[in-house]
Formats: sequence, C-alpha cells, structure tokens
Amino acid sequence: MDYQVNYINPEIKLSNYSGKLFKTEAAFNDHLLVWLISGETKIIQADESFIFGAGSTFLIPRNQLATIVNVPKDGLPHKAVAMHLSARRLREFYDPGKVKPKTVTSKIFSFHKHPLLESCLASLIPYFEMQENFPENIASLKITEAISILRNIDQNIDAILANFDEPDKIDLITFMEKNFMFNMSLEKFGYLTGRSLTTFKRDFHKAFNVTPQRWLTKKRLELANYQLTEKEKNPVDIYYETGFENLSHFSFAFKKQFGYSPTELKRIKTDC
Repeated sequence: MDYQVNYINPEIKLSNYSGKLFKTEAAFNDHLLVWLISGETKIIQADESFIFGAGSTFLIPRNQLATIVNVPKDGLPHKAVAMHLSARRLREFYDPGKVKPKTVTSKIFSFHKHPLLESCLASLIPYFEMQENFPENIASLKITEAISILRNIDQNIDAILANFDEPDKIDLITFMEKNFMFNMSLEKFGYLTGRSLTTFKRDFHKAFNVTPQRWLTKKRLELANYQLTEKEKNPVDIYYETGFENLSHFSFAFKKQFGYSPTELKRIKTDC
C-alpha cells in the first residue's frame, strides 16, 4: 500500500506514504504536533504557505483551515510522527484558574530541529514496534512532556493551547471570500463561522443569493482560470489549491463552466 498509518494510541501515530502526492484538507478538532522524519509537507492557507522538510517539527493549531500536501522526497517516503493535543488532555494539564493566556493570532508554529522536542517525538519510534497495546499512563506522560517542552520553547504557546473557546459568530461574507478554496463540508464551514448548518445555509443565501455549493464551485473555477491564464500554472499543480478532490473532477467541472478543459486552455495559450 502507498499509505500506512500505525497508531500506538488514538492520539499518537506514525504515518508512511510512498506514492506521488497525498493531499488533505484540514481544520483539525485538535492541535496537531508533527515531526517530519523524511519527505516534504506543504501547508497552504489563505494568507500564506509553509514548506517543511525532513527534520522539521511544527504545530498546526485546531480549526485552522489549510490544504496539506505530503510528498516523498530524495528517494525516501513521507514519514512523520503526529501527536494530537486534545482539549481533554490540555484541560488536564492547565489549571483554568491560574492560566490566563494573552490573545494572539492563531498560526502555524515551526520549531526548527529543536533538540528537546525532536528527542521527545523520536523516543516514540520504538513503541510503534509493540504488538500489545500502548500503556495509557505512558501515552499521558509523553503528551505531557511534549506540552511542557512547547511551553519552554515558546512563551506565546499558552495563548493557543490554553484557549478552549469555540468559534464565535463572525462575518460570513468576509470569511467565505477568504477561505472558499478549502474543500470543507458545509457543516465545518458553519462551525468555523459560529453557526449551525441550518443557520449557515440561511445566512449564506441571504448574503450571496445562491446556494453554498454553486457559489463555491464558481469561485473555485474562477480562481483556477486565473491561475492557468495569468500565473501560467499547470492543471496538476493547481487543482488541490483551488478546492477540488482530484484532477479528473477539476477538469470535468472546468470544461463544463468554460467550454474547454484546463489542458486545452494550456495548449491554446502555448500556440498563441
């Protein structure tokens, strides 16, 4: 198989991918701490993008909309250890009465080959060889160790880890215009804007006078057309950046909208 995941418990996993490209859309319910052993990870957000190489350690905060692309590199698979920092674990760690975190903008945190953090995550590798269940008390200790190291490395991390607030109701038009390229379910879009699915659909139609599905498809195709014509990118490089599941789905929708496929458009521009 191209993709394998080995869990030592529900919160700690080792992934191994040897195919060409593995893409996922993310807005994780938990903070995700990742140590990239080999390969490359590209994280695309509305405002900026990140590229992480082998040896990188990074934290993706919960509810962060992003496209994540994992690829093998230098003849090695994409291999990573990932640890979920759940609200339950973090509430056990933090004393709500004592920690009053500052307000900061949630972002991707990068910890460039920090020896303490890398050592903590590397120490998990032998446990993936175990046949029996991973002891819960050890899992708890390793997660607590990781949180403690993060706090030692970055004094602003409490503002993210100790914040248990749910998303507030925010301006729908601003949010959707910024994040339409992320292939999330309508339920997730609703949650991230502080709405139930029913309220999200109602407010969306009121704001845009069209259904969310039709608006999202139109916006994504317009962005794709811009990337192809103005940025001269290749179809295979942009379909995942514009919210489409795969290249064939993108090509079908593009031709239905514009009358020609992305490949045909590329050929036309080359001939001109």
